[in-house]
Amino acid sequence: MSQLGIKEYFFEDLSLGMREGLMKTVMSDDVVGFATLTGDHNPIHLSDHFARKTRFGGRIAHGLYTASLISAVLGMRLPGPGAIYLSQTLNFRAPVRIGDVVSIVVEVIELVPEGRRCRLKCEAIVDGKIVLDGEALVMVPARKVKS
Repeated sequence: MSQLGIKEYFFEDLSLGMREGLMKTVMSDDVVGFATLTGDHNPIHLSDHFARKTRFGGRIAHGLYTASLISAVLGMRLPGPGAIYLSQTLNFRAPVRIGDVVSIVVEVIELVPEGRRCRLKCEAIVDGKIVLDGEALVMVPARKVKS
């Protein structure tokens, strides 16, 4: 994965419209590793021979592999370390192929002070086309006041 510098925001630091992201080239080893980790060995992801016969004409990455890149942004950049995933919606719009460069963008769209919750719009984009979108809800740590 491309290196993500850590950014840490407390709930009090967040504002509507804040955005972060990452870019990642999807490699065959990433897809094979994800299959090994999850146990999802569907040949659409792993077999060139099988995948060529499908409507995609070749291997595609697991949808949840692409979605997991959102988790990397939430956990490392916005809001960053200490953020706790509460929910995530996902809409799979198009396949992600081996060799595609995926851009993940998350944006703060709602701040709920009660419970320090933050709702974020999440998108995965390949060649200017949204391949996955949805919303995440995370709990964000409060800034500790020194006594």
